[in-house]
Amino acid sequence: VQQWKGVYGEMAVKAEKSGPWDVYLKTKASSDVYVTRNAIAVGGQSGWHRHPGPSLITVTDGEIVAYDSHNPLCTPKVYKTGEGFIDAGDHAHLLRNESGAPAETVAVQFLPVGATRRIDAPKPNNCDF
Repeated sequence: VQQWKGVYGEMAVKAEKSGPWDVYLKTKASSDVYVTRNAIAVGGQSGWHRHPGPSLITVTDGEIVAYDSHNPLCTPKVYKTGEGFIDAGDHAHLLRNESGAPAETVAVQFLPVGATRRIDAPKPNNCDF
């Protein structure tokens, strides 16, 4: 795991709208913003955990499978190189490398200043592994 952290003051960023595309980012206090690179070996996993804020996760190499504790059937979601997804941070999740090749993700995380970046969580009852 490699990680970098920057502390940002209160944010109110609105990009110039371009056609249907628009973005607005607003916080009401300072934030710790982490960029974290995770290499996941063949058969490896992140362990069940959550974060106290949202994460934008991009698969930069290989393929990972994401499991969400809020999904009643613990249905796997596969993400391949170049694909991304958002973890809202309000529930436990687990990332696994079920492929036959190494995988890597980069996450950008927005957290309250001083918050613990990763909080380990127990395996949910709805997942059999």
